[in-house]
Amino acid sequence: MKEQFDVTGMTCAACEANVTKAVARLAGVQDVNVSLLNNTMMVTFDPEATDTKAIMEAVDRIGYGATPKQAAQAEAASGSTGPSIQQEWDARQAKLENEQAGMKRDMWWSVILLVPLMLVSMGPMIGLSVLAGHDWGMVSAIVQLVLTTYILFFQRHFFTHGLKALVRKAPNMDSLVAIGAGAAYVYGLWNMCVMGHALSVMDMELAHQMQHSLYFESAATIVTLVSIGKYLEARSKAKTGDALGKLVDLAPKTATLWRDGQEVEVNASDILAGDIVVMKPGQSVPVDGIITQGEGTLDQAAITGESVPVEKTVGETVMTATINTNGTFRFRATKVGNDTTLAQIIRLVDEAGSTKAPIARLADKVAGVFVPVVIVIALITLAVWLIAGKDFAFALSAAISVLVISCPCALGLATPVAIMVGTGKAAEYGILVKSAEALETLHTVNTIVLDKTGTITSGKPSVQDIVLLDPALSADEFLALAASIESGSEHPLAKAVTALAKDKGLEIRTPDSFAATGGRGIQAVLNKDRWIAGNAAFMGEEHIVLSSQAVAAVERLASSGQTPLIFARNRRVAGILGVADTIRESSRQAIREFRQKGIRVVMLTGDNERTAKAIAKDLDLDDVIADVLPTGKEAVVRQLQEEDRKVAMVGDGINDAPALARADVGIAIGAGTDIAIDSADVVLMKDDLMDVNTAIDLSAAVIRNIKVDLFWAFFYNILGIPVAAGVFYPMFGLLLNPMIGSAAMSLSSVCVVTNALTLRFFKAKQAQISETKTETQKEPEIQIIREETKEEPMMTKTMKIEGMSCMHCAGRVESALKAVPGVADAKVNLEKKEAVITLSENVPASRLMGAVEEAGYEPVSLS
Repeated sequence: MKEQFDVTGMTCAACEANVTKAVARLAGVQDVNVSLLNNTMMVTFDPEATDTKAIMEAVDRIGYGATPKQAAQAEAASGSTGPSIQQEWDARQAKLENEQAGMKRDMWWSVILLVPLMLVSMGPMIGLSVLAGHDWGMVSAIVQLVLTTYILFFQRHFFTHGLKALVRKAPNMDSLVAIGAGAAYVYGLWNMCVMGHALSVMDMELAHQMQHSLYFESAATIVTLVSIGKYLEARSKAKTGDALGKLVDLAPKTATLWRDGQEVEVNASDILAGDIVVMKPGQSVPVDGIITQGEGTLDQAAITGESVPVEKTVGETVMTATINTNGTFRFRATKVGNDTTLAQIIRLVDEAGSTKAPIARLADKVAGVFVPVVIVIALITLAVWLIAGKDFAFALSAAISVLVISCPCALGLATPVAIMVGTGKAAEYGILVKSAEALETLHTVNTIVLDKTGTITSGKPSVQDIVLLDPALSADEFLALAASIESGSEHPLAKAVTALAKDKGLEIRTPDSFAATGGRGIQAVLNKDRWIAGNAAFMGEEHIVLSSQAVAAVERLASSGQTPLIFARNRRVAGILGVADTIRESSRQAIREFRQKGIRVVMLTGDNERTAKAIAKDLDLDDVIADVLPTGKEAVVRQLQEEDRKVAMVGDGINDAPALARADVGIAIGAGTDIAIDSADVVLMKDDLMDVNTAIDLSAAVIRNIKVDLFWAFFYNILGIPVAAGVFYPMFGLLLNPMIGSAAMSLSSVCVVTNALTLRFFKAKQAQISETKTETQKEPEIQIIREETKEEPMMTKTMKIEGMSCMHCAGRVESALKAVPGVADAKVNLEKKEAVITLSENVPASRLMGAVEEAGYEPVSLS
């Protein structure tokens, strides 16, 4: 069972690690995925071993809160499909805005109060006489105490969350800030009491010393600067969901339905499956459906990334958020609410942004022990400086600096922010990455296995060549006859023939009889002519002799990657059609890009080896594996993996499911509206292999961004903590003020998030290639080749027959002989009681005489 929770109280990577560890310890929990970025947690668990309540209690025990996702609760309560994606997004944004408004309010109050506090405490150092001098010492101390207390009140969440986590042995970044600021405040309060006592006993020297050691401004500055950093970080993190927000906003708010013979405007969320939706030019499609009336031109760029609008007519599907640029039509709603294509895309992008990449495990391990280690380092710093003879103020300052400069946030944010921005950017290109692990693995792929049909090719065969072997037929006449014969077949090659005939406006007639032999060919009768059509093997089975010219034509077509369809009329070959599944121009460009990256490209196909090798040679592929059944593709992928290769399998996501699941990264191409393919890690919304190249480039950019962030996050802490502890003070006199340390900590988190946001400027090569493609790609031309056949020598034999008494008898004998394979013609002379038989091939005498006997007559001799 899988359940998603909203988690409250998390402020840094240590919080994320604490929650993960607490839930992972529960019996029956199989997987825990906590997202600091979204404040969510996805838990996979065995409901027989644990339950939702136990998970919530485990999180609560360490100082955080967890509640089942509100959308899930609403869905269970209503019994419907739950709140719409728009409603969920609006609720999430409202929550973020409220949190940011509260942070902003507290931050500004702290800043406003910090200004007079700094003037009072630090003014005398820069020549400002604000409550300066011995006479104002106690007044200055009281003012500082009051102002600091108010600031700490506005920033009390550091103490409520931090100290609570510390007590429950799950310290986080708030704990560090609370200890540092609290220590400075308590130390200042103690010194203020000492100063009051000194004044009461007239010890002016001690009072003056305590007046300059209050440390209230350090406590106030620490929490204020951290709150400023937190606010800026929150604003930056909000921008990581921009791509998701754009997707949500694509869905129209209202729609027009056809009810009771009139148009009715309703909210898009009120549309039910089966409703008839009316679409006019300029409107966005509110739900998925099938066109029932009219036609339109739809701009699908927002969903599939295709720049060219697509024409849609009756019977074709439409997707949510596509724009009707031209035409008026009606469609029947089939998928509504959270079942629409757009809703599934948003859900996939959102879930992918919440998952963890393998590269994040190092940061998680460090963050899990980081805060306790920092606290220990701070205590050691305090003890070492006291032992070294420094006063308590110096030692405390160094210890506080260690606490406030340490930043587990930078470590924790480096990966999830980049992953969220990266998956959102991929969605803009119609690339749906289902997990952070897939996004990370993509850039390491060194072998790409491509299915041929529908991946490299368009998946729609078309006639490429016409070879005429009957001089009495023109190209159009032969094509019309071939289309008429194939009209009864549902085979893709047959549809290619009939489609070309329709495009040319040729008459397609229905054959008098039709029979198909699976995988071989067809037999039909048209205009009293007996037609046989199929491959060369089928011709051999039917004892139809191919001339040398026909054999040469078949070999030429096969060697060029085409499938030859041979058509014979009355046992004589009339012509051959070369049918091929055309290679996409984008596939050529994508394969060139793969090879430039050093990626080995392998094509898998069920085609024969000759055709496959012709395509491989044309595309300059590294390897081709032909005659492979869908069940054999998984074995090929496994064999490549056993060679220590990182394999990406690209297929249609249905027949290739075993191979997609086996591959290190399974990529379903051209999935259309069926985007929830379980076997694929990446789903491409359009039939474009260049999107695979874009996904690899984006993966490399994301991982590069993460590595840069992690390097600086580690480098910052490795360098910052020793400086704050005063390691370089004896040699260089270098010591870090706690206030500067808190500012540096806040700045590091903001820098990490800002760097991740640069991924929003990623540009795919695909856009430029698509533009050149529209200019250079041409429709395939049909090459017509006329080949005259040479007269083959025909054999004639004469058979003497007894028992014929009328012309009816003669007709029966003729029919019986003509039905024998290899008999080109038969003529019966009733007076001479003989039949003259013309043979196209050598036919045994026993077969000829046996045919006459079966007809009921007596063959006497054959010469």
